Amino acid sequence: MHEGHRSRLKNRFIEEGLDGFEDHQTLELLLFYAIPRRDTNELAHFLINKYGSLSGVLEADPKDLAMTPGLGENSAILLALIPSLARIYLKDRWGIRPSLNSTVSAGEYVLSLFAGRTYEVFYVICLDAQHNVIYPALVHEGTIDQAPVYPRVIVETALRHKAHSVILAHNHPGGSPTPSPQDIEVTKRIQIALEPISISVLDHIIAAGEKYSSCAEKGLL
Repeated sequence: MHEGHRSRLKNRFIEEGLDGFEDHQTLELLLFYAIPRRDTNELAHFLINKYGSLSGVLEADPKDLAMTPGLGENSAILLALIPSLARIYLKDRWGIRPSLNSTVSAGEYVLSLFAGRTYEVFYVICLDAQHNVIYPALVHEGTIDQAPVYPRVIVETALRHKAHSVILAHNHPGGSPTPSPQDIEVTKRIQIALEPISISVLDHIIAAGEKYSSCAEKGLL
Protein backbone atom coordinates (compact mmCIF):
# COMPACT_ATOMS: atom_id res chain seq x y z
CA MET A 1 0.00 0.00 0.00
CA HIS A 2 2.76 2.42 1.00
CA GLU A 3 4.76 1.64 -2.15
CA GLY A 4 1.76 2.32 -4.38
CA HIS A 5 1.12 5.65 -2.65
CA ARG A 6 4.78 6.61 -2.93
CA SER A 7 4.86 5.76 -6.61
CA ARG A 8 1.76 7.85 -7.28
CA LEU A 9 3.17 10.84 -5.42
CA LYS A 10 6.53 10.58 -7.19
CA ASN A 11 4.88 10.28 -10.61
CA ARG A 12 2.67 13.25 -9.83
CA PHE A 13 5.73 15.32 -9.01
CA ILE A 14 7.47 14.26 -12.25
CA GLU A 15 4.42 15.18 -14.32
CA GLU A 16 3.17 18.29 -12.49
CA GLY A 17 5.94 19.60 -10.23
CA LEU A 18 5.29 20.72 -6.65
CA ASP A 19 3.00 23.68 -7.36
CA GLY A 20 -0.20 21.69 -6.83
CA PHE A 21 1.02 19.84 -3.75
CA GLU A 22 -0.23 20.65 -0.28
CA ASP A 23 2.50 21.36 2.25
CA HIS A 24 2.18 18.02 4.01
CA GLN A 25 2.49 16.22 0.66
CA THR A 26 5.69 18.09 -0.16
CA LEU A 27 7.12 17.14 3.21
CA GLU A 28 5.90 13.58 2.84
CA LEU A 29 7.64 13.26 -0.55
CA LEU A 30 10.87 14.63 0.89
CA LEU A 31 10.78 12.17 3.78
CA PHE A 32 10.49 9.24 1.36
CA TYR A 33 14.23 9.55 0.79
CA ALA A 34 15.20 9.34 4.44
CA ILE A 35 12.53 6.93 5.70
CA PRO A 36 12.27 4.13 3.12
CA ARG A 37 9.89 1.72 4.87
CA ARG A 38 7.36 3.79 6.78
CA ASP A 39 4.23 5.74 5.97
CA THR A 40 5.44 9.35 6.12
CA ASN A 41 2.00 10.94 5.68
CA GLU A 42 1.12 10.93 9.37
CA LEU A 43 4.60 12.10 10.31
CA ALA A 44 4.40 15.00 7.82
CA HIS A 45 1.06 16.13 9.31
CA PHE A 46 2.50 15.87 12.83
CA LEU A 47 5.57 17.97 12.00
CA ILE A 48 3.59 20.73 10.29
CA ASN A 49 1.17 20.87 13.23
CA LYS A 50 4.06 21.00 15.69
CA TYR A 51 6.08 23.72 13.91
CA GLY A 52 3.17 25.62 12.39
CA SER A 53 4.11 25.48 8.70
CA LEU A 54 6.34 23.76 6.18
CA SER A 55 8.90 26.54 6.48
CA GLY A 56 8.75 26.18 10.25
CA VAL A 57 9.66 22.51 9.92
CA LEU A 58 12.56 23.20 7.55
CA GLU A 59 13.90 26.00 9.77
CA ALA A 60 13.63 24.01 13.01
CA ASP A 61 16.72 23.06 14.99
CA PRO A 62 17.86 19.67 13.60
CA LYS A 63 18.58 18.46 17.14
CA ASP A 64 14.99 19.18 18.07
CA LEU A 65 13.73 17.53 14.88
CA ALA A 66 15.81 14.41 15.55
CA MET A 67 13.98 13.88 18.84
CA THR A 68 10.63 13.48 17.02
CA PRO A 69 9.49 9.84 17.26
CA GLY A 70 9.92 8.12 13.92
CA LEU A 71 12.15 10.80 12.42
CA GLY A 72 15.76 10.30 13.53
CA GLU A 73 19.03 12.06 12.78
CA ASN A 74 19.25 11.36 9.03
CA SER A 75 15.77 12.71 8.36
CA ALA A 76 16.39 15.75 10.59
CA ILE A 77 19.59 16.58 8.70
CA LEU A 78 17.83 16.19 5.35
CA LEU A 79 15.07 18.62 6.37
CA ALA A 80 17.47 21.14 7.91
CA LEU A 81 19.60 21.01 4.76
CA ILE A 82 16.85 22.36 2.50
CA PRO A 83 16.95 26.11 3.45
CA SER A 84 20.74 26.24 3.13
CA LEU A 85 20.61 24.34 -0.15
CA ALA A 86 17.95 26.74 -1.45
CA ARG A 87 20.13 29.72 -0.50
CA ILE A 88 23.17 28.26 -2.30
CA TYR A 89 21.01 27.50 -5.34
CA LEU A 90 19.58 31.03 -5.49
CA LYS A 91 23.02 32.62 -5.09
CA ASP A 92 24.53 30.31 -7.70
CA ARG A 93 21.90 31.34 -10.26
CA TRP A 94 23.30 34.88 -10.20
CA GLY A 95 26.56 33.61 -11.67
CA ILE A 96 30.09 34.41 -10.62
CA ARG A 97 30.13 38.24 -10.88
CA PRO A 98 26.60 39.61 -11.18
CA SER A 99 26.11 43.32 -11.84
CA LEU A 100 24.30 45.20 -9.05
CA ASN A 101 23.69 48.42 -10.97
CA SER A 102 20.29 49.25 -9.48
CA THR A 103 18.52 49.12 -6.13
CA VAL A 104 16.23 46.38 -7.46
CA SER A 105 19.08 44.12 -8.60
CA ALA A 106 20.98 44.74 -5.35
CA GLY A 107 17.88 44.07 -3.25
CA GLU A 108 17.07 40.83 -5.06
CA TYR A 109 20.68 39.68 -4.76
CA VAL A 110 20.64 40.42 -1.03
CA LEU A 111 17.42 38.42 -0.59
CA SER A 112 19.17 35.42 -2.14
CA LEU A 113 21.95 35.69 0.46
CA PHE A 114 19.47 35.59 3.33
CA ALA A 115 17.03 32.95 2.06
CA GLY A 116 16.21 30.48 4.83
CA ARG A 117 18.29 32.20 7.52
CA THR A 118 16.61 32.30 10.93
CA TYR A 119 19.31 34.35 12.65
CA GLU A 120 20.85 37.73 11.93
CA VAL A 121 23.92 37.94 9.70
CA PHE A 122 25.86 40.85 8.20
CA TYR A 123 27.41 40.93 4.72
CA VAL A 124 29.73 43.35 3.00
CA ILE A 125 29.32 42.90 -0.75
CA CYS A 126 32.53 43.99 -2.44
CA LEU A 127 32.11 45.53 -5.91
CA ASP A 128 34.39 46.55 -8.74
CA ALA A 129 34.23 49.88 -10.61
CA GLN A 130 31.35 48.59 -12.80
CA HIS A 131 29.33 47.48 -9.75
CA ASN A 132 29.98 43.81 -10.46
CA VAL A 133 30.19 41.59 -7.38
CA ILE A 134 33.76 40.66 -6.50
CA TYR A 135 32.80 38.77 -3.36
CA PRO A 136 29.89 38.73 -0.87
CA ALA A 137 31.70 38.47 2.48
CA LEU A 138 29.86 37.21 5.55
CA VAL A 139 31.48 39.30 8.28
CA HIS A 140 29.25 38.72 11.30
CA GLU A 141 26.61 36.35 12.64
CA GLY A 142 24.29 37.50 15.40
CA THR A 143 22.66 40.76 16.44
CA ILE A 144 24.44 44.04 15.68
CA ASP A 145 25.44 44.79 19.25
CA GLN A 146 29.08 45.82 18.82
CA ALA A 147 28.97 48.75 16.40
CA PRO A 148 32.64 49.81 16.96
CA VAL A 149 33.86 46.42 15.67
CA TYR A 150 32.26 46.74 12.24
CA PRO A 151 34.39 49.49 10.65
CA ARG A 152 37.67 47.64 11.26
CA VAL A 153 36.36 44.30 9.98
CA ILE A 154 34.78 45.86 6.91
CA VAL A 155 37.83 47.97 6.03
CA GLU A 156 39.97 44.82 6.21
CA THR A 157 37.47 42.89 4.09
CA ALA A 158 37.15 45.62 1.44
CA LEU A 159 40.93 45.97 1.13
CA ARG A 160 41.46 42.20 0.97
CA HIS A 161 39.05 41.88 -1.95
CA LYS A 162 40.25 45.09 -3.66
CA ALA A 163 36.77 46.60 -3.59
CA HIS A 164 36.04 49.82 -5.46
CA SER A 165 32.80 50.19 -3.48
CA VAL A 166 30.65 48.12 -1.15
CA ILE A 167 27.03 47.37 -0.38
CA LEU A 168 26.28 46.54 3.22
CA ALA A 169 23.52 44.04 3.95
CA HIS A 170 21.97 42.40 6.96
CA ASN A 171 18.65 40.85 7.89
CA HIS A 172 15.93 41.24 10.49
CA PRO A 173 14.60 37.66 10.82
CA GLY A 174 10.89 37.66 11.56
CA GLY A 175 10.80 41.46 11.73
CA SER A 176 10.50 44.54 9.56
CA PRO A 177 13.12 45.64 7.01
CA THR A 178 12.88 49.22 8.31
CA PRO A 179 16.35 50.46 9.37
CA SER A 180 16.73 50.87 13.13
CA PRO A 181 18.66 53.78 14.73
CA GLN A 182 21.47 51.31 15.42
CA ASP A 183 21.52 50.23 11.76
CA ILE A 184 21.90 53.88 10.72
CA GLU A 185 24.67 54.45 13.27
CA VAL A 186 26.62 51.40 12.08
CA THR A 187 26.27 52.56 8.47
CA LYS A 188 27.67 56.01 9.26
CA ARG A 189 30.60 54.53 11.21
CA ILE A 190 31.47 52.29 8.28
CA GLN A 191 31.19 55.17 5.79
CA ILE A 192 33.57 57.27 7.88
CA ALA A 193 36.05 54.39 8.17
CA LEU A 194 36.07 53.68 4.43
CA GLU A 195 36.28 57.30 3.30
CA PRO A 196 40.07 57.72 3.84
CA ILE A 197 40.78 54.74 1.57
CA SER A 198 38.35 55.99 -1.12
CA ILE A 199 35.91 53.11 -0.92
CA SER A 200 32.30 54.26 -1.05
CA VAL A 201 29.25 52.67 0.59
CA LEU A 202 26.65 52.53 -2.17
CA ASP A 203 23.85 51.21 0.01
CA HIS A 204 22.91 49.36 3.17
CA ILE A 205 20.12 46.92 2.38
CA ILE A 206 18.10 45.31 5.15
CA ALA A 207 16.14 42.14 4.41
CA ALA A 208 13.18 40.66 6.25
CA GLY A 209 11.54 37.62 4.71
CA GLU A 210 10.82 38.45 1.06
CA LYS A 211 11.06 42.22 1.60
CA TYR A 212 14.01 44.57 1.73
CA SER A 213 14.68 48.20 2.53
CA SER A 214 17.34 50.42 0.94
CA CYS A 215 19.04 53.02 3.11
CA ALA A 216 20.16 54.82 -0.08
CA GLU A 217 16.59 55.13 -1.31
CA LYS A 218 15.55 56.47 2.10
CA GLY A 219 18.28 59.11 1.99
CA LEU A 220 20.10 57.63 5.01
CA LEU A 221 23.58 57.46 3.47
